[in-house]
Amino acid sequence: MPFDFQYAVNDQYSGNDFGHASNSDGEVTQGEYRVALPDGRTQIVSYKADDYSGYLAEVSYEGEATYPQQSPAPAYHPPAPAYQPPAPAYEAPAPTYGAP
Repeated sequence: MPFDFQYAVNDQYSGNDFGHASNSDGEVTQGEYRVALPDGRTQIVSYKADDYSGYLAEVSYEGEATYPQQSPAPAYHPPAPAYQPPAPAYEAPAPTYGAP
């Protein structure tokens, strides 16, 4: 069945940036979708699909990957206990039996 659609989302607050466009003449479907990656690049997948060749995709990227500068991990120091161990609250049991 022939169709033609597209959508896009660009939400600056959450950082979501993606879109998809596709069309078909009823026999061959082709389109492209794109998504912003966490490293700053945009991944673009262009595809074509039909009953003979199947799904053929070409993946490309726009932009340059960037990574934040990593600082050395802080040294770990376990916290000091915030409590004292409980004092024993028991006594030796009194015998409940008599001498033979």
